[in-house]
Amino acid sequence: MLEWLLALVKAVVLLAFLLVALVLAVWAERKILADMQSRVGPNRAGPWGILQTLADGLKLMTKEVVVPKETDRLLYYLAPLLAAVPAFLSFSVIPFGPPVRVVGREVSLQLADPPVGVLLVVAVGSVAIYGVILAGWASGSNYPLLGSLRAGAQLISYELAMTLALASVLVYAGSLRVSEIVEAQAGIWFFLPQLPAFLIFLVASLAEASRPPFDLPEAESELVAGYHTEYSGAPFMLFYLAEYLHALSASAVGVTLFFGGWRGPMLPVARPVWGPFWFLAKVVLFVFVFIWLRASLPRFRYDQLMRIGWKILLPFSMGWLLLSSALVALPIPRVLLFRAGLVGLVVLALIWLLSPLFTRARRTGEGG
Repeated sequence: MLEWLLALVKAVVLLAFLLVALVLAVWAERKILADMQSRVGPNRAGPWGILQTLADGLKLMTKEVVVPKETDRLLYYLAPLLAAVPAFLSFSVIPFGPPVRVVGREVSLQLADPPVGVLLVVAVGSVAIYGVILAGWASGSNYPLLGSLRAGAQLISYELAMTLALASVLVYAGSLRVSEIVEAQAGIWFFLPQLPAFLIFLVASLAEASRPPFDLPEAESELVAGYHTEYSGAPFMLFYLAEYLHALSASAVGVTLFFGGWRGPMLPVARPVWGPFWFLAKVVLFVFVFIWLRASLPRFRYDQLMRIGWKILLPFSMGWLLLSSALVALPIPRVLLFRAGLVGLVVLALIWLLSPLFTRARRTGEGG
């Protein structure tokens, strides 16, 4: 009975934390973008405008939901849930800190720790694609349908590269359990020996969350608002929050698998408190990078987006997975894996820089 009670308490605390994190993430993005663009940003609702997101959420929840006549109502209302709920579920296997003792029992700061935790994160993340596709199909309109098909192609393309990048980490750690991967980073964080995998994961996670410069599913100048054009009120709010949920989820997964999770320079006083502190600090840094990229990079064309996913990230992630597997299996020092990672990074940079030249040459030849 006590186990069920602890699980319920952890689930409620995790849900409350995510809801507060969503409010703060939206507010932080608006304030940081405003500062980078020499604007003021939200400054009316609450101190420093921190309650502006809450006010916008209440406004959307109280607005009328306008449903087009030709919609499939069941799928129309199911799509926003399929887009938002998987991002919540992916946090269930993320450890926020080391185990603590509560009423004489050791309690892990993790909702669940299945033996295939990383596979669960990948599987749950792939469910969000169905929410996007169903939203366009159920709307009964051409523009949302085109936007959903384009979004589905983008998500599937980059999910392949991201999964292979995560597989390299699993091979290096020798485990699928998330807590064991964090423990394996006690000596060195995996972003050093697995630097190419981390860069692939970073780019793919931007595309998975439809964050700029990969925000093609919501290209306003081309498809009105993309797959959620026909949504309003609370269903639209779920789609809006799903983007930030996926960004938070990608940040938490990246911190856990590449940056030691909750590990950091612990202090002897109040040691259990420092684990969540370092974890949250790293996640905040990841979210800041996402916001920074949004303010700095223009949107890719769709052909550029697909070329990066299929012709650059996917082949390189496959090659890095094979190289990681070989270096781990062979009886050689693992420091060579770090050196191979640096070489792989240089090769990736060269491919990135030279690929436009070959594309231009081929198009010039075809035109002549």
